[in-house]
Amino acid sequence: MDTKILLESGTNELEILEFVVGTNHYGINVAKVREILPYKTPTSIPNSHPCVEGIYMPREAIITVIDLNKSLAVPYDTNESTDMFIVTNFNKLNVAFHVQSVIGIHRVSWADISKPDDSVNNSGKSVATGFLKINDKLIVILDFEKIVSDISPETGLRMSDIDALGIRQRTNDPILIAEDSPLLSKLIHDSLTKAGYTTVTVTNNGREAYEYICKCQEEGTLDEKVKCLVTDIEMPQMDGHRLTKLIKDDPDLNFIPVVIFSSLINDEMRRKGELLGADAQLSKPEIGSLVQVLDTIIAQRREYKK
Repeated sequence: MDTKILLESGTNELEILEFVVGTNHYGINVAKVREILPYKTPTSIPNSHPCVEGIYMPREAIITVIDLNKSLAVPYDTNESTDMFIVTNFNKLNVAFHVQSVIGIHRVSWADISKPDDSVNNSGKSVATGFLKINDKLIVILDFEKIVSDISPETGLRMSDIDALGIRQRTNDPILIAEDSPLLSKLIHDSLTKAGYTTVTVTNNGREAYEYICKCQEEGTLDEKVKCLVTDIEMPQMDGHRLTKLIKDDPDLNFIPVVIFSSLINDEMRRKGELLGADAQLSKPEIGSLVQVLDTIIAQRREYKK
C-alpha cells in the first residue's frame, strides 16, 4: 500500500481507504491501516463481546477480529471467498476489522470532509466522524477508536491515571484543545480540570483552534488565553498537523507550545510531528502523561518569562 503521504508535512491532506460493509460504503484513514488480508474464519473466544469474532494470527502476533457488520448493525452473510480483513494499528493496538470488500484509496483534503451535525451525532454516541462525497457517492468516515472503546472501554482514555496523580494545586494557566470528538473533548476537558487546569477552552477542529488563536492575537490577549495547545491529528476542515505547521511557521505564533495528542502516534507519524515542530506527542490513552507534559511545558514558560 502506498503511504507516501505520511512523509509530507502539514498539507491538510490524507488518504482514505474506501471499503464496503453490507452494501454501504465507509472510510478509514490510511494512516491507521497496516495491511489488507483475505478473510479467514477466526478462532472464537468464549464469553467475548458479541462484536468480537475471535482472534487471528497471520504471523506471530495475535490480532483481535471485530465484525463491523455487528458493530454497525448492518445485516450480511459472511462470504469467505470475497470478504476481507482491514488490519489496523492505533492507540498502540492491532485490530482487524471484518469487511465485505475494499474499493480503493482516495487522496483528499480534510476541508472536503463534512462533520456530522447534532441530528447524527447524538450526544457523541455516533461512530461517524465525517462524510466524504466522491462521484456522487457518500462515504461515511468511521470512528474506529470509539468502536473499539465501546467494546473494550479500557482501550480509551485511562481516567484512572488522573486519580493516580492525587490532590494537585489548581492553576488558571489557559489550555486550548482542538478535538473533533464530542465525547473525547469532554473527557479531556474534565480530566484536565480534575488535574487542576481550571481554564480549558475546547474547539472542534484545527480551523476553529487557529481562528481562536488569530482572534486572540488581534486582541492582544494571546499570551493570556493560550499557554499551550493540545491537538488531535484527525479532524475535519483542518487537521492537527496543518494546525501545527501554521503555528510553528509563524514568527508571531511559534512561541505557543503544541502537544499532539492522538491515537495515530507511531514512529512514522512521530517523525512527521517532529518535522513540523511539535513540542510533544502522546498517544491518546496516556491522559496522565498528558497532564505531566503540560506541567513541564507550563513551568518552562514561566521560567522563560522571568
